[in-house]
Amino acid sequence: MSVRVHGAHAIVERDGFRDEVAVEEPLEIRVDGEPLAVTMRTPGHDEELALGFLFGEGLIDGPAEADLPPDLAANTIEVRGPLRADPGRRRFYTTSSCGVCGKGAIDEVRVHVDAPPAGPIVERELLAALPDRLRQPEFERTGGMHATGLFDTAGELLCVREDVGRHNAMDKVIGRALLDGAVPLHDRVLCVSGRLSFELVQKAAVAGAPILVGVGAPTSLAVALAEELGLTLCGFARAGRLNLYAGAERVG
Repeated sequence: MSVRVHGAHAIVERDGFRDEVAVEEPLEIRVDGEPLAVTMRTPGHDEELALGFLFGEGLIDGPAEADLPPDLAANTIEVRGPLRADPGRRRFYTTSSCGVCGKGAIDEVRVHVDAPPAGPIVERELLAALPDRLRQPEFERTGGMHATGLFDTAGELLCVREDVGRHNAMDKVIGRALLDGAVPLHDRVLCVSGRLSFELVQKAAVAGAPILVGVGAPTSLAVALAEELGLTLCGFARAGRLNLYAGAERVG
């Protein structure tokens, strides 16, 4: 069997069989030389991923310098501190399917979040159409990628990232917004290609996004957290329809 990596996808060949699959590799995030987190991700936009992850955990409150050490291949990234908060004994290991793995209790997962502003109001039909506007070339190629898109309230796609981990895709989008000085995302809408979990609602809320749309179903904790924080949560957005679970006041 041969596996040839081409950026975010790899070509697998064996006994005449050929397929394209998503690339998954570990990334160790270090802060001032100290290991803090390991996440399984699709390589690419690693600076955005590291900064988005640290911001979502409440450990930084703005962009920080991050680079790939030249002597450590491309699976380690170094962030220059100091951190906003002391992670204490926390060390993070996240798989491509779970961004909160390694945390033992709900109080280890929760991050302080301010409620988003009252607006904006976006038409239901526009929100339902957002998943169709996501550009997902690697998903079309491999069938194994998630995507997060950042939209304005007119439905224009401003940024999209793909990754094998749904939480990584959102971290990359938020990290890009941090680098661009666009956080908080008070007049923006986030749209994800899969289900809506607690962690995605929290990441969206930490970044200040008032509206989160997903192609799939929400979990019970996602709905409860969105209701608690005053965030608009829409699921099953497909074929021009969606289900509204929280924050109906922003949907026209």
